[in-house]
Amino acid sequence: MPLTPLERPFLARRSFVGFSALAGLSSLTGCATRTTATIPPRVAPMDHPFRRVLVAENRIIRTVVGLRPYRPSGFVVRRENVAAKTVVHNYGHGGGGMTLSWGTSHLAVELAPPTSESEVAVLGCGGVGLATARLLQRRGARVTIYAKALPPETTSNIAGAQWWPTSVFDDDRATPEFREQFVRAARLSYREYQNLPGERYGIRWIRNYSVANRPHRDQFILGPTSPINDLYPEFADLPENATPFGTYARRYTTMMIEPPIYLRAMLEDFHIAGGKLVVRDFADASALQALPQNIIFNCTGLGAGALFGDKELVPVKGQLTVLLPQPEIDYNLLSGGLYMFPRKDGILLGGTWQRGNWDLAPDLQAQQRVLEGHRALFAHF
Repeated sequence: MPLTPLERPFLARRSFVGFSALAGLSSLTGCATRTTATIPPRVAPMDHPFRRVLVAENRIIRTVVGLRPYRPSGFVVRRENVAAKTVVHNYGHGGGGMTLSWGTSHLAVELAPPTSESEVAVLGCGGVGLATARLLQRRGARVTIYAKALPPETTSNIAGAQWWPTSVFDDDRATPEFREQFVRAARLSYREYQNLPGERYGIRWIRNYSVANRPHRDQFILGPTSPINDLYPEFADLPENATPFGTYARRYTTMMIEPPIYLRAMLEDFHIAGGKLVVRDFADASALQALPQNIIFNCTGLGAGALFGDKELVPVKGQLTVLLPQPEIDYNLLSGGLYMFPRKDGILLGGTWQRGNWDLAPDLQAQQRVLEGHRALFAHF
């Protein structure tokens, strides 16, 4: 059987050790004491040249907190009339806002009423608002974004942000119709991200390893029977002990999105295409009647709860601890709710999901739990 590239160096080294040992035996011929050569048992090759993340308190450069806009039944994309205005909603993406932004924005733009009006308003300047604005500009609209916060002060700026539509809905709340919409949004978004040049938009392909001490179960968003599993190149459930982190590992490759780079590039594109930006907050939906635009796209995320009375929308507190960058780390790691993403601005350590928590202050106990969990993962090196 031909050798794999990973096996060749190992076998070459083993053969050399064995040859040296035999040479030593031949020189001892005739002596009373014999030495027996011992060849170590073969170790399965690693699936990747894993390098160790240095997890230590003195390497922390910041801890950031964001509130994800979560709806147990999933995101909202729909149109309604609010007095004299037409409002198209596009909000409530949970942990998948950056991932699904282009896809749900496609769905939202399709709902715009056929009209000769070219002046359109977008509420919100995060990943969803900017994607919506850019798609409208492609259609020839003159777009004004109204937002109370701009990058880098948006929730999107502190997202882990890889293409992975996780934590978007509760399994027992999502209808078949929503799941179909979710799949379409995921596919549309996946294709759009591939159209963006890498360096300028801060997008690159990276391998993910989800590790555990038991076999992975199939999921709607990831697994052999997932309707979007073809969107994960190199997907495989690996042989046992193919990584240093756990007995079982699931591998897949996704696009990593670096929000500080990506959102800056998106804002530049928006301005180049003639877009206008107005910093403004709205107390309630009635305040929208004063806008000069008659078609409004609501991409306010968590703000849609107060603005449009969505009682299902709740905050989910997420926290990231960022360590000093390590350019040699070229893989993502996920294990038991913890995750490690390497970016140019640092190593992101996450693993918090606090539903209903509005507190934007860092949780030091959660930070310590995440640090200790990752320290244990990398102790195997």
